[in-house]
Amino acid sequence: MPLAAMNWLGLLILLTMARLAQSTQNTCGWTCGLRPMVSDSIPPDDGTTRIVGGTGAKPGAWPWIVSIQHPWLPGAKHFCGGSLITAEWVLTAAHCFDKIKKTVILNVVIGATQLTQPGPGAEVRKIKRLLRHENYKRSDISNDIALLELNEPVQCSSYIQLACVADPTLRVSELINCWIAGWGSTTEGGQKSSDHLQEAKVQLIDVQLCNSSRWYAGKIHTHNLCAGYPHGNIDTCQGDSGGPLMCQEKNSDYWWVIGLTSWGKGCARARHPGIYISTQYFYDWILFHMNLSPDGSSSPTSRACSHFLITSHHWSHYITTPEPSQKPWPRPNPSPKPNPVPTLGKVDSCPFPIKVLVEFFTQVKELLQQTFGQNTS
Repeated sequence: MPLAAMNWLGLLILLTMARLAQSTQNTCGWTCGLRPMVSDSIPPDDGTTRIVGGTGAKPGAWPWIVSIQHPWLPGAKHFCGGSLITAEWVLTAAHCFDKIKKTVILNVVIGATQLTQPGPGAEVRKIKRLLRHENYKRSDISNDIALLELNEPVQCSSYIQLACVADPTLRVSELINCWIAGWGSTTEGGQKSSDHLQEAKVQLIDVQLCNSSRWYAGKIHTHNLCAGYPHGNIDTCQGDSGGPLMCQEKNSDYWWVIGLTSWGKGCARARHPGIYISTQYFYDWILFHMNLSPDGSSSPTSRACSHFLITSHHWSHYITTPEPSQKPWPRPNPSPKPNPVPTLGKVDSCPFPIKVLVEFFTQVKELLQQTFGQNTS
């Protein structure tokens, strides 16, 4: 091929890539787990951090966290949290919807820090579909995971980003910089959610220790994670349910959502840290229900791009707060590197989807035909 033709071809390819980038710039499919508004090269000040208690998070600190709200609730109307994992899907806890009959009236707020003043960076969506795990049991809060399909995709920005979901290859036990965030109660038994997003650093605690006799005495499932501190004081609480347990990747600015706030005995009690649903355990379930996996089995196919990547409307109508002598409660409020298609993991080396490749080469062909004539094939 002559040099001039090669130069033309290179230019055409660059133009086509620019056109593709422009056509997808309003989607959230290109990356996940990054915090544009916060520098992760400077560790957050955790000297006084708590979430029962809790320090206020900066705007955009956790750009994938969402507030699930009920219009009949007082104040900020928040009752559960969640994580935006694609432009159209939110990951949350199944028990949040135990008392909810009509999800169509709920609002999902994305990109906000202060709920009464969400700011121009926030977006609001309705719920198109609720998918709760088919084996979720309210009696023992097992398989406490759910997906929300939004009525329309969100637009990513500095305040709205996708969460990276921990895949089966991630070594969770090696992650040490882990945080929780939410708008839940800042004191045990509190009947009011926090207007401002709270954050706290926590430690991952061995599940075997958490399940020992002086701790949770066998009530923790194999699909649970345990995080907090043995002495208590720092913990998620009512209203934080469904929100993320997040850990930073070693030597990287990427963050993984490794857990979803599920339940606990009280809030911030000694030897009773928060219990979370492992997103890693349910990774294939998540993919399957978003139609990103060909089947529901644990197969290499479903993981190929994992690295690539409240009665008159009172609160009690929705959540019943148990007495201290009762069983542990779930935690809704109050009481308790990338791919052009939706992807759950950050991007490393996964190839483009076939659809995007076909579109790319089709546009290259069209540009070649426009430039060199209609006989190009």
